Amino acid sequence: MSVFFRKTDCLFLSSVLYSTDSVSDCKHNPGVIAMLWEVLKNPVLISVVILLVLSALRLNVVFSLIIAALSGGLLAGKGGVETMNAFGTGLASGAKIAFNYAMLGAFSIAISRSGVTELLARELFKRIGGEVTPKKLFVFKYTLLLILTLAAVSSQNLIPVHIAFIPVLIPPLLQVFEKIRLDRRAVACILTFGLITPYMFLPFGFGRIYLNEVLIGNLNSNGLAVSASLAPKAMLIPALGMVAGLLIAVFISYRRPRDYDRAETETKVMEPAEIRPWNVGAGIVAILIGLAGQIWLDSLVIAALAGILVFVIARVISLRDTSDVFTQGVYLMGGIGIVMIAASGFAEVMKATGSVKALVDVVSVGIGDQRGLAVFLMLLIGLIITMGIGSSFSTVPLIAAIYVPLCVQLGISPLATISIVGVAGALGDAGSPVSESVLGPTAGLNADGQHDHIYDSTIPTFIHYNIPLLIAGWIAGMIL
Repeated sequence: MSVFFRKTDCLFLSSVLYSTDSVSDCKHNPGVIAMLWEVLKNPVLISVVILLVLSALRLNVVFSLIIAALSGGLLAGKGGVETMNAFGTGLASGAKIAFNYAMLGAFSIAISRSGVTELLARELFKRIGGEVTPKKLFVFKYTLLLILTLAAVSSQNLIPVHIAFIPVLIPPLLQVFEKIRLDRRAVACILTFGLITPYMFLPFGFGRIYLNEVLIGNLNSNGLAVSASLAPKAMLIPALGMVAGLLIAVFISYRRPRDYDRAETETKVMEPAEIRPWNVGAGIVAILIGLAGQIWLDSLVIAALAGILVFVIARVISLRDTSDVFTQGVYLMGGIGIVMIAASGFAEVMKATGSVKALVDVVSVGIGDQRGLAVFLMLLIGLIITMGIGSSFSTVPLIAAIYVPLCVQLGISPLATISIVGVAGALGDAGSPVSESVLGPTAGLNADGQHDHIYDSTIPTFIHYNIPLLIAGWIAGMIL
C-alpha cells in the first residue's frame, strides 16, 4: 500500500504503514507537523472528542452536548454568556424536528392499538413455528434481516419517509428478535446502512436532494462545472465500502446469538392490541393516508395528525384516549427530539466560533502537492464536522468552498472531487450520537429499555461504516 504515498505525505499515516523513510521525511516537513497541530488544537475537534468521551462514559447525550458546546466556545475565546446565547439561538432550529418526532410517536402508538403491528408479529411467529431447527432459524433470521434492509433502503427513495417507519415497524418485532436470539446491534447497523447509503449513491428521493442539489449544486457554485449524472459513478466505490461494513456487521461481528430479558420485552413494548378486522382495516387506511401526507404534503405533522384522526373516526381510539396516545408518543420518541434540539444548539456554537471554517482552511495550508495526505485530511475533517453537527446535508456547504479549489490545485479530477466532497459529508452520519441515522434505530430498538444508544448503536455503526467509508473514500479520491 505504501506505493500510493509520496515520501513526504503524512507522519502518522506513514507510520501506520511502517514506512520508516516516510516517517523520517515527515519530521523534516514543518508544514505537515504545523498543519496537524492546528487540526488537533481546533475547538471543533476538541468539542467533538469531549462529546464522544462523555457519551461513552454514559453521561446523558444532552448533558454531553451542553458541556461540549460550552467547552468549544470557551476554547475559541468566547465567553460563557456569549456561548450559551449562541446555543440558545440554535435550539429554535431543532424545535420543528422535535415536534415532528412527538407526533410520529403518537401515530405509532395509535397504530399499535389498531392491532396491525400485533398481527405482523403473530404472523412472523407462525413462520418460526414451535420447533426451531438450526436450518429453519438460519433461513428465517437472514430473510428477516433482508426484509429490514429493503425497508430501510426504501425509506429513502421508493417510499421516502426517512426514519418514520422505525417506531412503527421495529417495536412489535422485538419479541420476534428475542425468540430467535437476534443481536439488535446487527439490526441497528442494517437500519443505519439503509438510512445513509441510498442518499449517498442513488439519485432518487433523499439521494436526489443530497447528490443533485446539495453536492453537485455546491460544487457548481464554487467553480467546478460537473453534471449530476457523474455523482452515482463517483460515489460507487464509497457505497461499496458501506456494503462491506454491512456484511461484516451481519455475518461476522453480530452473527452470534444474544439473549435479552423476555419479561422486559413483553411488558415494556407497546401493549398488545386485540386483533379485530375493522381495527386492522382502519390501521391500514391510516398508514396509507399518513404515507400520502408525507409524500405529497411533505409534512410529517399533518401526516401523523391525519392518521390519528382516521383512528378517531373509525372509533379505534376515543377522543379521550388521544391525550394518553400523545403522552405515550412523547415518551417513545420525545428523547430523540430533545437530543436533536440540543444538537442544533451545539452546531450553532461551533459555527459561531468560526472554528469550522478554520478547520476546513487548515487543509489548504502546508500540504503542497501531497495528494494522499490532502485527500485523507479532507475526509477526516468532514468526519469531525459531521460527527459534531450530525448532518451530512449541512456539512457539504461548509467544506465545498475550500475543497474545490484545493482539489483543482492538486490536479484531482472532477470525478474524484465529487467523491471526496460527497464522502467527507457522509462520513460521521453513522456513529454520531446526535445523528438521526443513529438516533432513529435506537428509538425503535430501545422500546423495552434493552438497547443502549452509545454502545449498541453509536459505536457499532461508527466502527462498521466510518472506517470502511474512510478507506473507500480515500481510494476513490486517489484513483478516480
